[in-house]
Amino acid sequence: MPVPVVLITGALTGIGRSTALAYARQGANLVVSGRHDDVGEQLARELGDLGAQAEFVRADVRSDGDVENLVDRAVERFGRLDVALDNAGTEGTPGEAVFPEP
Repeated sequence: MPVPVVLITGALTGIGRSTALAYARQGANLVVSGRHDDVGEQLARELGDLGAQAEFVRADVRSDGDVENLVDRAVERFGRLDVALDNAGTEGTPGEAVFPEP
């Protein structure tokens, strides 16, 4: 069975970071992203110390170009993408939810 290739946005803290560490312990190849280069590079090193092949790609999920580059880099590095965990959140006040009439 091939090693899974996993991309995680919002990987620098919280659930994203914990998920990246769990996948690394299971032997996955990882591309992790976030908006802080120093924290991202440190995480990639930690994942590597766990035996994973890992790369940090700086990306802001609010930017279509950043997201496109992120996916392209994952496929370029590992040849495919098996799992994408879209974990990144945004700050601020969300808009009003609109639900259709039943």
